[in-house]
Amino acid sequence: MAKLYFYYASMNAGKSTNLLQAAFNYAERGMATMLWTAAIDDRGGDHAIESRIGLHADAHRFAQATDLYSAVLAAHETTPIGCVLVDEAQFLTPEQVWECARLADEANIPVLCYGLRTDFQGELFPGSAVLLGIADSLVELKAVCHCGRKATMNLRVDADGRAVIAGAQTEIGGNDRYVALCRRHFAAARGMYGAA
Repeated sequence: MAKLYFYYASMNAGKSTNLLQAAFNYAERGMATMLWTAAIDDRGGDHAIESRIGLHADAHRFAQATDLYSAVLAAHETTPIGCVLVDEAQFLTPEQVWECARLADEANIPVLCYGLRTDFQGELFPGSAVLLGIADSLVELKAVCHCGRKATMNLRVDADGRAVIAGAQTEIGGNDRYVALCRRHFAAARGMYGAA
């Protein structure tokens, strides 16, 4: 039986790299994959999915109104799909997460979702919350804080490198806007524990 997987981590943990490696593994065995990423994240330029180490691939883009279940099934009728891989899965709506689960449950297509667990305030993204609740397999990928501990949090910073503690949940950016930290240094940077 196919499963729904959620690979989660802070930023800079290699989520996109792992996704592209999984897609390569399927392709190497002659199996078609269907890659998806969030339409809101346009940092990939010509390539919809691009890792920090230079790997890249084209992908379909999902918006809030995208029906992933129907789109994948339509493609599956033409070319059997061995696996669906979703980057930036934190941006899935709860309904889209259930569509991914339905692909695994009813169409027997494995769905591998990669994304952030929490936002810059330590709050769960709606898509991540549902994935944590219903995925068959949860896999934490590791990033490292500057202190050497496991980085689990994403600190948003301003142009001067100071912590941003309020704002919209979603603000697209890379290393210029976010820093992966352990919980202790995240809380200290936000003034929750005192000085960093």
